[in-house]
Amino acid sequence: MSTSGKEKLGYWEVTAIGIGGMVGGGIFAVLGLAVELTRGGAPVAFLIAGLVALVTSYSYARLSVTYLSQGGTAAFLDRAFGSGLLTGSANILLWISYIVMLSLYAYAFGSYGASFFPPDSQLVWKHILITGSVAGITGLNLLNARLIGEWEDGIVLLKLVILSLFIGVGIWGVDTSRLAPAAWSAPVPLIAGGMIIFLAYEGFELIANTAQDVRDAPNTLPRAFYSSVGFVVVLYVLVAIVTAGTLPVDTIVAAKDYALAEAARPSLGQTGFVLIAIAALLSTASAINATLYGAARLSYVIAKDGELPRSLEKKVWGKPIEGLLITAGLTLFIANMADLSSMSIMGSAGFLIIFAAVNAANVMLAEDTQSRRSISLVGVVLCMFALGSLIWQTANSSPEQLWFLFAMAGAAFLIEVTFRVVTGRKMNLSGDKQQGENAAGP
Repeated sequence: MSTSGKEKLGYWEVTAIGIGGMVGGGIFAVLGLAVELTRGGAPVAFLIAGLVALVTSYSYARLSVTYLSQGGTAAFLDRAFGSGLLTGSANILLWISYIVMLSLYAYAFGSYGASFFPPDSQLVWKHILITGSVAGITGLNLLNARLIGEWEDGIVLLKLVILSLFIGVGIWGVDTSRLAPAAWSAPVPLIAGGMIIFLAYEGFELIANTAQDVRDAPNTLPRAFYSSVGFVVVLYVLVAIVTAGTLPVDTIVAAKDYALAEAARPSLGQTGFVLIAIAALLSTASAINATLYGAARLSYVIAKDGELPRSLEKKVWGKPIEGLLITAGLTLFIANMADLSSMSIMGSAGFLIIFAAVNAANVMLAEDTQSRRSISLVGVVLCMFALGSLIWQTANSSPEQLWFLFAMAGAAFLIEVTFRVVTGRKMNLSGDKQQGENAAGP
């Protein structure tokens, strides 16, 4: 993409990309789950998860400034570790994690849409809407990928206005006793709950993909990373305060698939419920569109780097059609078969692994990126501790759900190993770093 100085993105545009990526659909999908797991400690859980994201944004900021490319996460890993077996597996895990996120957005779209129908038919309508949203938006991407994208800025502004209204009106009805430490879950489940909903912060890394098109990148990119994550942390904590502080936990759990709309009833009545539900539908639809296209492009980039079959590298009508259709098909399967908790665990675990790897990449490249290794090392430790907490809590509360996590990580590794066996590529773990650098270049 060739841009002149006037056409390049400034601070506000880049920050909006980060905010839009995070407030895409995650908060609408996982808010009820957060309260179910952490009870009155939901605001603390969102704060903990946000701090992990904020520390990780340092590594993304330094890497993005140093290596201006559209490759983002995949490019950073290749540059630091080469295109070996582990890096290839990590890149495929990133693709699978995006598919899980897509599934979560589709699930949220179906849940909020089904809330308008009678209770006895909501389950059927939820699956109809899940399938319809993915199939319909896939069709739009095939015909005109820009159709929803042209409305993206307006949708982001609309949902921020609605969430601000939700907070501004609802904050006056908060019962502080519902948020007192006595109403929190125990410390370990509280931390683990924050990690299960960590995927609500996934999206700030999209800023890295804009690096080549940013005006005054060395100054703009770090400011955009930190301010977008910081803003969303505050937003999520306030949303959680209003939700957990105005409704009994049992009520939130009963409506956890569309908890944010239910939480609008006490202060805004049925109008508030409808308003939030419509915002959720628009938000998750735009998130499906953006993530579906991004995941298909990611499969194209990984294939071009030789880590997936070259058939995914082919474009039809200028689009990565095969990657798009495979991504959509897997999304339909997961969204219709898995439950909210399983998808949250898979998505959060996947991104915690990837973010730990990006922090480690910045540790490796600290001299080039002129970074403080200590901050990125803290990021590695935080991500791995968070992942361990998530696994520990899941093993104690719902051990059967660990199979979803192991299956996701195992599938990424198995796909990469199988591909290397079939193509005869080297099975070395670290890979050729020079190749990784070439792949990551602008």
